[in-house]
Amino acid sequence: MKPFTIKQAPIPIDIYQKLRNRCGLSDKTEEACNIGLKNSLYSVVIELDSTIIGMGRLVGDGGCFCQVVDVCVLPEHQGKGYGKAIMSSISKYINKNLPSSCSVSLLTDRDAPALYKKFGFQDTLPITKGMYIKT
Repeated sequence: MKPFTIKQAPIPIDIYQKLRNRCGLSDKTEEACNIGLKNSLYSVVIELDSTIIGMGRLVGDGGCFCQVVDVCVLPEHQGKGYGKAIMSSISKYINKNLPSSCSVSLLTDRDAPALYKKFGFQDTLPITKGMYIKT
């Protein structure tokens, strides 16, 4: 893995939309980004050669319920440990700043569950089943 910088920083809307698009995540409108990004509890980006190649966020109320979202790394940099670095940073924030009774969840797809299990996340079934509504 090439040397990189990981930093807690707001994610610029254009970078956010570009990363989501290039990583195969759903598109978000500029309106949604303006509202959502400024309400993040914690945002982290990974820079490689002065270019942001990955990101991750934690959203929620900071006490009772939070969700890990937008964890992604550009396809050409995947499988090199950058996603693990993003999750490590988010996990440190969770462990340092959230009450022990806070429920932290995430939605995952493809082969990403293996990454999240390294940080203590586990399947919710059969105890709970995740559901969502898309507006």
